Amino acid sequence: METKDTFSPLADRCRPRTIEEFVGQEHLLSEHKILKTIIDKGAAFSLILWGEPGSGKTTLARLIASYCSMDSHFLSAISAGVADVRKVIEKGKQNREKGVQTLLFLDEIHRFNKAQQDSVLGSVESGDIILVGATTENPSFNVISPLLSRTRVLKLSRLSEKNLLDILDQAMRGDEVLKEGNARFEEDSTKEKLVAISNGDARRMLNILETAFALSQDGIITPAHLEEAVRNSMLYYDRAGDRHYDTISAFIKSLRGSDPDAAVYYLARMILSGEDPVFIARRMVIFASEDIGNAAPNALTLAVSAMTATQNIGLPEARIILAQCATFLASAPKSNASYLSVEAALSAAKDSNYEIPLHLRNAPTDLMKKLGYHKGYKYPHDYDRHFVKEQYLPDELKGDVFYRPTEEAGEKAIRERLKSLWPERYK
Repeated sequence: METKDTFSPLADRCRPRTIEEFVGQEHLLSEHKILKTIIDKGAAFSLILWGEPGSGKTTLARLIASYCSMDSHFLSAISAGVADVRKVIEKGKQNREKGVQTLLFLDEIHRFNKAQQDSVLGSVESGDIILVGATTENPSFNVISPLLSRTRVLKLSRLSEKNLLDILDQAMRGDEVLKEGNARFEEDSTKEKLVAISNGDARRMLNILETAFALSQDGIITPAHLEEAVRNSMLYYDRAGDRHYDTISAFIKSLRGSDPDAAVYYLARMILSGEDPVFIARRMVIFASEDIGNAAPNALTLAVSAMTATQNIGLPEARIILAQCATFLASAPKSNASYLSVEAALSAAKDSNYEIPLHLRNAPTDLMKKLGYHKGYKYPHDYDRHFVKEQYLPDELKGDVFYRPTEEAGEKAIRERLKSLWPERYK
């Protein structure tokens, strides 16, 4: 290991230099698979590497460039612009005349807008450059169609715990700084805890390891060192991207599935990742009506109260309020009858403009009274049980049923009452 490398971050020092050192992504690197074929033949083509942070996108691009003897240029869409890209394209044209391929690695390619992505189209098509774009977001939504049609999209898998353990062991055995400092874990469970909190991200794991090692006095890494190292480390979570939608989807589905443990787990992930707590609270308000409804009508009251409290109090205390609401909603009886009723009613009302029965209309003027408005209306409170059988729907919809209460909890009582009032509808 060169002396200068000891000043680089551990994740960079441990970056694989050969295909044999690379861990994971067997579906791309096994014999006869696409990346193995590229490397064996030494002939690259343009790719989009789509995968989570720390899954090996940059390392794979470096290996491709090395094995294919390419002139490589690594840019990030966060800091680079079209001018930087054009410099690489110009260099690519010069290299092509010499019979040398040029690789442009564009990290975070999804952060380039349409015009910026357009700037590489011609050069990719002509072969002046081989583009390898890396993204954590779904390329279908974040990379323009013409560029997708000129590249091959490869989905990288999330690194398994075994993959991370292998990478961790490589680092502990091979890194000079760790070896000179006699770095070691207090016990195997500490190593396993590091792998667990890394969440499939090798870079995150190595960064935490490096910080924990620096905190140790004699090279022995303890759970306390890990906790301190990870204290302010944020999980990857793009609030405008797939991870945002995937996590809130898992949260809502856990609520709907009556699993309070899963619900509060996904809630915790969102909180730790910096999600807007009011956004979470709003989604629970919607859920309370859509998926619980009249089976437990107090769910809506609680959800609205939780949203108001979250807005007024904020984190970190709001986490307790959100957890109370989430666990209640998950544990509450479920019914989507109210939701289905309005969807059915919207469908019936969308293409119709049926006349409202005259007896249901107010008659504030003499003319309206003469036209029959309000005539024959029966006031329910004048009758036994405060109910009188009357037609309220337009004639064309007479007998239609939109609300069908379930047998769940509070809605069962509603169903029994409606059945006694409208036996022809609720049999």
